[in-house]
Amino acid sequence: MAGVKDVARLAGVSVATVSRVLNDSAPVTEETRARVLAAVAELGYRPNGVARSLRTDTTRTVGLVIGDILNPFFTELARAVEDEARSAGYSVVIGNADERPGRQDHYVRTLLEQRVDGLLLCPTAEITPLVRDVVRDGGPLVFLDRTLPGLDVPTVRADGTAAIGELVAHLARLGHRRVAFVSGPALLSTGRERTEAFVAALRANGLPVRPEYLEAGDFQAASGRASAARLLDLPEPPEVIFAGDNLMALGALDEIRARGLAIPGDVGLASYDDVPWFTHVDPPVTAIAQPVQDLGRRAVRALLERIARRPVEPEVLAARLVVRRSCGEPGPDRGAEDLAVRPLGAGPQGGDLTKEGSGPA
Repeated sequence: MAGVKDVARLAGVSVATVSRVLNDSAPVTEETRARVLAAVAELGYRPNGVARSLRTDTTRTVGLVIGDILNPFFTELARAVEDEARSAGYSVVIGNADERPGRQDHYVRTLLEQRVDGLLLCPTAEITPLVRDVVRDGGPLVFLDRTLPGLDVPTVRADGTAAIGELVAHLARLGHRRVAFVSGPALLSTGRERTEAFVAALRANGLPVRPEYLEAGDFQAASGRASAARLLDLPEPPEVIFAGDNLMALGALDEIRARGLAIPGDVGLASYDDVPWFTHVDPPVTAIAQPVQDLGRRAVRALLERIARRPVEPEVLAARLVVRRSCGEPGPDRGAEDLAVRPLGAGPQGGDLTKEGSGPA
């Protein structure tokens, strides 16, 4: 049976180059790639991953369990993880927990049985016995996006506290006083942190904290729509609805449109998480953008350090505010990218970015 050395000899390249071509782990010239693939075909070479893992006690695979594959944030995150892992010569096996602890455990157990070299986990709210056992056993594990209290696991996540503060300050400058928030589940670290940051930002900007303006969602579009309906039915509805993730923002947008209300004339809309479709609605949606690509890359690098049995420190990356027009921002003569890169509140000559005459809806 032909081996990788036979392929390298026939193609006139090194064994490392053959590995790069077969794993697509680093760029090679098209001419070199063609020679290697021709040698593979001529020799009938088939990489034996199982045999290789038995010899090296590694599989060159890592597992990734995400919260909800239908959420664009997790879709982009998975792509970033896969790209970074592939560049390091690893494959990624992905499981979709669908925010269910039982389904999360199913994938964790399956990935461990498949002998992945390490595991990236976006944990659900519940600390299950299986996750606790994995942590106790000390295998290569990194939490991504979320934390679990009481578990000593390296975590790579984003912090939106400052960006939420900037958003609320921006809304206050526009003249908005009645600002509502649709949060994620309080049992999830991301749900708690965003709610706490929002309440603190209201107080810091002298805006009232009204319990009826704090809606509990579940990071799904249906809860965003239901929450928006309750808020808009209040005797004194909010001037702006801030959704705690992009799917709940979509649900809120559906409810606002279904009622024939204008954005931002009747009610403003903002979202945590920035997604491509926010720039394609009219008006484009103001959002807090997480550094998704960096999160994925750094999580993989942290996991590879854990696989190598080296210490890893937690990493916290900053989210940023992207100002668009859905809350009464300046008109279409200034694009979203133009607004996002300037210090908040500073126009081309340091003036206020708010559109003249804008204010409460």
